[in-house]
Amino acid sequence: MLTSDLIRPRLRFSGSVLSVEMVDVENPELQRTAQELIDLLTAHVGLAQDTWDQSFARYEGARVDYVFLRGLAKVLLDAAIFTPLATPVAPATLRERAFAYGPVFKQPDVFRSQSRQDVFEKLAQDLSVPSEQLHTMLYADRRVSYQLTDAGPAWTPAELLARYNLELARGVLYWASRITLEAYSNFKDLWKYIKFFKLMFVAEPQPEGGYRVELDGPISPFVSSTQRYGRQMAAFLPALLLCEHWQMRAHVQPPQAREALTYSLDYTSALRSHFKASGPFDSTLEADFAQEFERKIGDKRGHWRLKRESEVLLLGDTVMIPDFTFFDEHDEQRYVLVELVGFWHPQYLRRKLEKVRAAQCRHMLLLVYKGLNVTEEDFREVASEVLFFQQKPVLKDVMVAVDAIAERVYGPRPPKEKSPPKPRRSKAKSPKSSNSSKNIPPIP
Repeated sequence: MLTSDLIRPRLRFSGSVLSVEMVDVENPELQRTAQELIDLLTAHVGLAQDTWDQSFARYEGARVDYVFLRGLAKVLLDAAIFTPLATPVAPATLRERAFAYGPVFKQPDVFRSQSRQDVFEKLAQDLSVPSEQLHTMLYADRRVSYQLTDAGPAWTPAELLARYNLELARGVLYWASRITLEAYSNFKDLWKYIKFFKLMFVAEPQPEGGYRVELDGPISPFVSSTQRYGRQMAAFLPALLLCEHWQMRAHVQPPQAREALTYSLDYTSALRSHFKASGPFDSTLEADFAQEFERKIGDKRGHWRLKRESEVLLLGDTVMIPDFTFFDEHDEQRYVLVELVGFWHPQYLRRKLEKVRAAQCRHMLLLVYKGLNVTEEDFREVASEVLFFQQKPVLKDVMVAVDAIAERVYGPRPPKEKSPPKPRRSKAKSPKSSNSSKNIPPIP
C-alpha cells in the first residue's frame, strides 16, 4: 500500500469535499513510464534490493513527477518477492566471529597489520566457506541484501496504472472516521471481506433492497489499534468494487485538513478490483442441489422458485447468508431460507450452529448431512426446521418441508384465482354441408 507521503500530494480539496487526482490509464506517456519501470524491475531479478534502489534512483534522476514514479515503484515492489540469501552460517554468527578479530583496515601498515581480507581468509578456513562468499554472507539478513526472486504478476502498463489509482483511493481510508456503504447486488463478497478484515460495522436492510452498512474508520474513537485497523480498512476497498451497484461515503480528515471532509465513490468509478469474485456455488453439494431443482421443477412446475444467497441475516457483529431462498412466484413475501449443513469440519460446524441459534429464524430449513457428528439434540434450541439426509438432500422431501414451513409461518397459501372462461366461438356453416355441420369446441 502507498505511504502517506505518496498520497497527500494527490489529494484535492473543494470546500468540504475531498477528491483524489487519479491518472489516465490510457495516457501514452504514462503507459511508457509504467512499461519502463516494469522492465527495470524485471531486469533486477536475482539481484539485491540495494541494487534496485540504486538503479531506481538513477532512473528518477531530477524528474519533477517523482511522487508518481515512487508510487508506481511502490505498487511494483509490494507485489514482488525479495528473499534473504540462504547461508551455511547465520549472518549474525558470522559477524560476531568476524568482529572478534578487532579492527581491520583496507591497507595494513606497521601499526595495523590485519586487513579485512586477512580476517575473511581466516574465517573461510575455519568455516570451510570460500572467502569471496563471506562478503555477501556478512549482511545477508539485512533487507537491502535480499534478492529479488519474483517480480510479481505480468503487469501491463494499463494494469499497473489502474492499480496505482486503486492504491490512491485505498490510502484515503487511512484517515476515515466513519464509512457508509450501500450495496444493492452481489453483496456476498462484501460480507465475506468485512468479516475477513474484522471491520466493525452496523448494518440494516434498505426498503428498496440491498443493505446500508456503517463501518467504523481507523480514526474512530471506538478503534484502539489505529494503524493495523487502517491497513485492514484500506485492504477492504477492492471487495466493494466486486458489487455491481454500490456507493460509498467516507468522513475523512487527512493531515493537511483542519476539519472532516467527505470522500465519495460509487459503481460508476473507473477503479478496478484485483480481488477474485466468489463462484456461484461454494461446494458441489450446493451446485448439484440447484441443478436438480432446475431440472425437475424449474419455472415450469409448482409455484416455488429458487434464488442463490439472496437474503442476509444480520446477527449483531456478524451476518449469516443462507445458501438458498425458495420464494413464491405469486407472492415474494412468502419465502423460505435453506442452509446446507454439509461436509464441514468441526470448528466450522460449531460456528455455524452458533449463528443458527442466534438467528432463531422460523422460516429457515436446515439440510443436515447425517455423517456429521451431530444429532437432533444439537438443534434443540434452534427455531429452524431440520431435515437430515444421507448422501444428498431428497428434493421431494425438501419441497414438502418448504411447503409446511411456509404454511406454518405465513398461513395457508391463497387459492389461485381462476381466469374467467373465454366465450364460445362456433364455426360458420358451409352452404354445401349445413346438415352435417358439428359444433366446434371453444379454443382453450
